[in-house]
Amino acid sequence: MRFLTLAGRRLAAALPALLIILAGLFLLLQLAPGDTVDALVAQIGGADATVIEELRRHYALDRSASSRLLDYLWRLVHLDLGESAIYGKPVIDVIVERIPPTLLLMGSALALAFGFGMVLGIVAALRVNRWPDTLISTLGLVFYATPSFWFGLMGIFVFAVYLGWLPAGGYGTIASGLAGWAHIADIAWHLTLPVVTLALIFLAIYLRIMRASMLEVSTLDFVRTARAKGLPESRVVTRHVLRNALLPMVTLIGLQTGTMLGGSVVVECVFALPGLGRLAYESVMQRDLNTLLGVVFISALLVIAINFIVDLLYARLDPRINATH
Repeated sequence: MRFLTLAGRRLAAALPALLIILAGLFLLLQLAPGDTVDALVAQIGGADATVIEELRRHYALDRSASSRLLDYLWRLVHLDLGESAIYGKPVIDVIVERIPPTLLLMGSALALAFGFGMVLGIVAALRVNRWPDTLISTLGLVFYATPSFWFGLMGIFVFAVYLGWLPAGGYGTIASGLAGWAHIADIAWHLTLPVVTLALIFLAIYLRIMRASMLEVSTLDFVRTARAKGLPESRVVTRHVLRNALLPMVTLIGLQTGTMLGGSVVVECVFALPGLGRLAYESVMQRDLNTLLGVVFISALLVIAINFIVDLLYARLDPRINATH
């Protein structure tokens, strides 16, 4: 019962956050120079005042910002994200086409960063102040301090241009006619460089957190008691230290979701991936307000959903959460 109460509280707290995000972004975009009509007129090389006025009426830009904001929120209640000015079709259709590459990129990068970060953090903690710890900590610092776009560009230069091992970009081979496992393998081949590029920075964060958490838990009383009982060191590490050291790692997954979405914008642009990040960039450049708000809405829902799952998982791993919240 307490678990369900916790879940209800988390969902209730997420709704105002989503509303504030959308309303805040909508109002901020009103302060930006230019709008959808300006971008469209620039693309066609100009238009007379009558055409411009008709376009502004069509996109409801002749109304006040508060009126358009209320209208947009009311349409959201009915799950209507409007129409994309760039693609000329409903925003939801455009977003559905772009979600799979982003989810695949983020999921693969998160799994890679979490898995290798956890393993490297454990090795560094078990060999603290020795050469493995020094080497892993140094690599983590280098990965964390280096911008993701630089990793991407260097990866393209080395592995795509110089060695020719991997493709320089794209989500698959154009007009390849592949299907089934061959198509899946082709997508994985194209996503290798983007996934590694996005994962390196987060891998550095996870290994540093895991190392620090392992060292902290190792000094607690229940771990010393387990060792005093004569339990094998491998069992002490896996049954007592590792489980408790994973709690900050699980929390970090939820906190890093939004950051990873932001990083995917850069990575998708560098590698020409047709995902949500690149769609957001194109929407900003074209002043397509409906599409940009739709991307933010779906992205916010994704972040809220992942944080909700992380909260529930954290409550399962640490029973104290159910007892106090």
